Amino acid sequence: MLGFVSVGVIIAIIIGVLLLVVLPLWLIASYNAFIKFRNNVDEAFSTMDVYLKKRYDLIPNFVETVKGYAKHEKETLEKVMQARYSAMNASTTEQKINNENILQGALKSLFAVAESYPDLKANQNFIELQKTLKDLEAEIANSRKYYNGVVKIYNTKREIFPSNLIAGIFKFSKKPLFEVDTAEERKNVKVSF
Repeated sequence: MLGFVSVGVIIAIIIGVLLLVVLPLWLIASYNAFIKFRNNVDEAFSTMDVYLKKRYDLIPNFVETVKGYAKHEKETLEKVMQARYSAMNASTTEQKINNENILQGALKSLFAVAESYPDLKANQNFIELQKTLKDLEAEIANSRKYYNGVVKIYNTKREIFPSNLIAGIFKFSKKPLFEVDTAEERKNVKVSF
């Protein structure tokens, strides 16, 4: 009987140790992993935001160059500047994503307008601005891919069991992906003279 009690006591002690040591260690490790993933998402968005700021700074120069050649394209130029303003002043990630999609569409319209002016396309300042803007667009696209990749990892960790329990307890909320508005992307660019 003494042997049976000691085996039961040993099993209870092992279970107690597991609950008192392993479970808290798992909770700590899971919480710290969420902090790491959330910081990766924030860093990825900040990196993208740097490229977006560079683009915001370049757009007025680009618009002014086009304006000199395409005086009757006032509406297109105003849409670009309004879209730039909205994107720059977005207060949430979701607003920023939405406004960036609108700005990207407005820039496509501006490029389409510029294609209609041979003198503008030959202007050295325009060519340099256009190249810089295209390079920035490539950097922005790459930073969006990186951002979406780390958001996918974070959101997946947040949703799978048992880490979803930790996410719920500590209120780790879902992060939005930076997606292109496909309806806007599929529209033809309207150029009218």
